[in-house]
Amino acid sequence: MNGTTIHTPRLDLLPLRVDHAAEMAEVLSDPALHTFIGGTPASPDALRTRYERLTTGSPDPTVTWLNWVLHHRTHTHLLGTVQATVTGPEAEIAWVIGTPWQGHGYASEAVRGLVTWLEERSVPMVIAHIHPGHLASAAVARAAGLEPTDEEQDGERRWRLVLPG
Repeated sequence: MNGTTIHTPRLDLLPLRVDHAAEMAEVLSDPALHTFIGGTPASPDALRTRYERLTTGSPDPTVTWLNWVLHHRTHTHLLGTVQATVTGPEAEIAWVIGTPWQGHGYASEAVRGLVTWLEERSVPMVIAHIHPGHLASAAVARAAGLEPTDEEQDGERRWRLVLPG
């Protein structure tokens, strides 16, 4: 499942590689990106260590980690990430777009591309956890077809999309 490039109208979702760490550390360097997810921006070395772990894959054989960086074809730079953790019939997705590229529809485009890709691989359910105050992420989830549920986990609302199968 991993290792596939996903194409959308403006973006190539490239499988995550360790050598993306330096550029992604810059993309993700704005502390404001961590307002809802917590933590602080990672250094290139810390991100490299994290990417080494992610590209190795989950130690649990029933869990698949899928991670992509978002490459803008006409601007030739990375601008964010999308990811899916597939466990059984469920894919939990997440995304982040660097501050300079927010508000241009890149997250919605990338997440729609990811959801379509998951559907083509017969993943029956997509889940996202979104902080109730993060209106931009809620708009991205809605644009990809996810709907909020009444369920909460760690202060975040669970969003769900059941894919046709």
